[in-house]
Amino acid sequence: MLMKAFWIALSTYSIVPAPQFDWDEENMKYSICFFPAVGLLCGGAMALWYGFCLRMQVGTLLFAAVAACLGLLVSGGIHMDGFMDTVDALASHRPRERKLEILKDSNCGAFAVMYCMLYMLLNFGVFTAIYELGLVWPVCPLFVLSRALSGLCALNIPSARRSGMLGSLTKNTRRFRGSLALVCWAVPAAAGMLWLFPLPGLCGLLAAALWVFAYYRTVMKQFGGVTGDTAGFFLQLCELLVPFALWMGGLFV
Repeated sequence: MLMKAFWIALSTYSIVPAPQFDWDEENMKYSICFFPAVGLLCGGAMALWYGFCLRMQVGTLLFAAVAACLGLLVSGGIHMDGFMDTVDALASHRPRERKLEILKDSNCGAFAVMYCMLYMLLNFGVFTAIYELGLVWPVCPLFVLSRALSGLCALNIPSARRSGMLGSLTKNTRRFRGSLALVCWAVPAAAGMLWLFPLPGLCGLLAAALWVFAYYRTVMKQFGGVTGDTAGFFLQLCELLVPFALWMGGLFV
C-alpha cells in the first residue's frame, strides 16, 4: 500500500516516469505523506547543477537562469499552474464563490500571466544574489521543506471544497499520522538548512514560518479554506521567499 502511495505521489507531482495505479481510497490514503519525496529530486537537481557550475566556473547569469527553472521542470509545472490560478482569483477582487470558480477555470487570465512573469523574474534575481554569496546549498533541502509544509497545511487547514485533486489526496488520510509523517520530512530539511549556514538558515526558516501564518489567513479569508491550487500557490511563494530570506541573512555573515 505504501509503495503504491509513493508512486502515486511521484507520478502526480513530478515528471519522473512511474508505475500507474488506481486512485482508489486505499492507494490514496497516504500518498500526500510522500509528497516531499519529490523535493529530494528537485534538491538533488539543484545540487548537481550548482556543483557543476562551481567546477566549470559557470557565470552567475547562466546559473540563475537554469536554477530558477529547475523546480518547474522537475515538477512539470503543476504548482505553478496552481499559483497562476490563485493569483488570478485574488486579483479579481470578486466574492468568494466567484474566486472559487476562477480557480476551476481552465482558461489563463491576464493577471496569471503577469504574475507568472513577475515570479520568474524575481526568482532569477534571487538566485543571482545567493549564487554570488555562495548560499545555494541551503536551497537544496528547501524543496523538501516547502512540500512538507504544503502538505501540513493541506491536512490541517479546512478545505474550501471536498472535490478536486487535493480533496482526493487528503480526505481519507488520518490527520495525525499524515502530519507526523510530514513533520519527519520537515525536521531534517530544516536542520539541514541550519547546519549548512546557521544565520541565513534561521532567517529562511523564520520566513517559512511567517509565510505559513500569512497563507492560513489569506486562504481562510479569500477562499474559506485550501484547494489544490492554493497549495501550489503556497509552495511557489515559499520557494521564493525563503531564498530571499537566506540572502538577507547572508548579508550579515
